[in-house]
Amino acid sequence: MSTELSPQRLRATLTAAVDASLEAQGLSSPNPPVGAVILDADGTVAGVGHTQPVGGPHAEVMALRVAGERARGGTAVVTLEPCNHTGRTGPCSQALLDAGIGRVYYGVADPNPQAAGGASTLVAAGVSVHGGADLDPTLTDIVESGPLRTWLHRQRTGRPLVTVKMAATVDGRIAAPDGTSRWITGPRARAHAHEQRGRIDAIIVGTGTVVADDPALTARTPDGDLRPHQPTRVILGTREIGSGAKIFDDAAPTIQVRSHDPRAVLDALDDALWVLVEGGPSIIGAFFDTDLVDEVDLYLAPAVLGAGPAAVDMASTSTIADLRRFVFGEPQRLGDDLLITLRR
Repeated sequence: MSTELSPQRLRATLTAAVDASLEAQGLSSPNPPVGAVILDADGTVAGVGHTQPVGGPHAEVMALRVAGERARGGTAVVTLEPCNHTGRTGPCSQALLDAGIGRVYYGVADPNPQAAGGASTLVAAGVSVHGGADLDPTLTDIVESGPLRTWLHRQRTGRPLVTVKMAATVDGRIAAPDGTSRWITGPRARAHAHEQRGRIDAIIVGTGTVVADDPALTARTPDGDLRPHQPTRVILGTREIGSGAKIFDDAAPTIQVRSHDPRAVLDALDDALWVLVEGGPSIIGAFFDTDLVDEVDLYLAPAVLGAGPAAVDMASTSTIADLRRFVFGEPQRLGDDLLITLRR
C-alpha cells in the first residue's frame, strides 16, 4: 500500500502534475486543463497524463494507462479533485478505484456541482484522500496559478479570464505616427506571444486593427508553422471587413461581433476559458472601462519612440483617481525585451 508523501515530495509531484497540465491548456476547453501523476507503491513515478480534447480521456485515465499494473497500491496526485460524473467519459473516481489506487492527493476541490464528489466516493471506498482545504495553502496556490486558473475563473465568475496583451516602447508607444509598428519587440518576445496564442481560446481585436494591419492572428511556431491549437479570431465592431482579409482565411475560425460592447464578445464566447485582447487602443480601453480586464501582459522594449499612439485609450479617464491599479507578477526577460504581467 502507498505511504503518505512527505511535504517536499508532495510539492514536487504536484508541481509535476501542473507542468503536465500545460499540455492541455487550450486543447481541453471547455473542460478543465488537468494534470495527473501516478506513483507506484514504492513512490516511483509510473505515469503522467493530462486532459485530452473534448470527448477524450481525462488526466487520471491517461496517467493510469501509462502506469498500467504499477498503479495498484500506488498514489495519484491530481491538480483537480477527480470527477464523479459520467459525461462523454466515465467518472475518474471510479477509474482510480478500478486501478487499485490506495492514496489520492488533489490540489483544488471541484467547484462544479455536476462533477464534484469524487473525493467522497474515494473515501467511502477506503482510499486515503487529501486535498483542497486539507493541503498547505501554498500547494493550492501552485495549482490555482497554473493552467487550471482559467477554468476556475470561469466557474467562479461565469465568464472567461481576460488578458490584455500590449507590446510597447518604454514611453508607452505601440506604433509610430505613420502607423508602422513592425517590430517594436524582438523575436523572442514575439515567439512567446505566439506560444501564448496557442493556449488561449479566443483572440479579440477591433475592426480598426484589422483594416490597418491585416493581421492573421494565428498561433505559429518560430519556423512559421501553425501550432496544433488555434484560437478563435474575434472581430469587435460594426465596420465592414473585406472578404480578402487574412483573418478570414481557413487557418482558424473567425467571428465578428457587431457591437462595441466588450460584454457582447464574452457572451458570444460562452465556452471560452481564456481570451486575449490585442487591440487596438480603444478596444483595450473599452475592456478597462467595463472592468473586464483580469491581467495585462506587457511586452516592454528597451526603446523610446517619442510619438505615436499609446497602448490604451480609455474614454472614461479624466483625473488621476481614474487609475486602474494592478499588482506585479514575476517579470520575465525575453531577449532584449521584458515581459511584465499585471494582475488584479
